[in-house]
Amino acid sequence: QVQLVESGGGLVQPGGSLTLSCTASGNIFSSRAIGWYRQAPGKQRELVATISPGGYANYADSAKGRFTISRDNAKNTVYLQMNSLKPEDTAVYYCKMAMSGRDYWGQGTQVTVSS
Repeated sequence: QVQLVESGGGLVQPGGSLTLSCTASGNIFSSRAIGWYRQAPGKQRELVATISPGGYANYADSAKGRFTISRDNAKNTVYLQMNSLKPEDTAVYYCKMAMSGRDYWGQGTQVTVSS
């Protein structure tokens, strides 16, 4: 059974930074791509960034230049470093891993950007 646990969310002022973590159970983590998604109130869940097993990263336009996704396979953890945060980044952030035709999601971590 795959379990993903996000952490690191919180309240931050505009222009501030946060680092989110997504830790997975099991020993298949290193061979899987991981994605960070977010969902703001009243909006659809959207992709923020993905990282391949080898560390290749892809970003949504809204994240380019401000967010950095990385992974530490030894710790079964993917990180999302978020800088220059804006109020429109406020959302619940989720990580996702796909395996055997199924998507596994964490429970999410709230990020609120407000003064």
